[in-house]
Amino acid sequence: MIDDHAKAYLHDDLRWVRRSILSKVEGLSEYDARRPLTRTGTNVLGLVKHLTLSEARYLGDIFGRPYPEQIPNFDDPDYANRDSLWVTERESRGDILDGYRRACAHADATIEALPIDAPGVVPWWPQPEVKLFNVMVHVLTETNRHAGHADILREQLDDAVAAHPATSSDEDWAAHRSQIDAAARAAARLV
Repeated sequence: MIDDHAKAYLHDDLRWVRRSILSKVEGLSEYDARRPLTRTGTNVLGLVKHLTLSEARYLGDIFGRPYPEQIPNFDDPDYANRDSLWVTERESRGDILDGYRRACAHADATIEALPIDAPGVVPWWPQPEVKLFNVMVHVLTETNRHAGHADILREQLDDAVAAHPATSSDEDWAAHRSQIDAAARAAARLV
């Protein structure tokens, strides 16, 4: 049975991973927060911008609680999802982080106002009729997915691991990586 305990549990997990996402931007230079670190241009601040749209859309409009700020619409003729994954030079880091916090506050208000089985409609999903529970799981999954991306990007930038700076020496990590590489090579020979 999905009840208020499940709702509270999901909401607590969502709050935790939101803090994790925000922590990935802390201490980064302006360039490092924005610069493309993958072939597709993935960057830490862009992930925050993207998650702002997820919070605002899924835990807003879907439940008849429109987000009060203008956000891109999937139906816009010039909409491209990848445009929400990077930050222009005209957008300040503060604006992006504050925007995420406002979207999360709006999402929190939706979660708090509605029962876990409140109906919503996600027109672009194969089964558009949903409950708040389904959307909370979706947003939590999406946020965790991008938190994992942010973990890897941050490690690439400054060796920060999880929520903390690297605690092992470079030699320790090099030896650990070497051990993993040797196991991968040995496994490849067995195939």
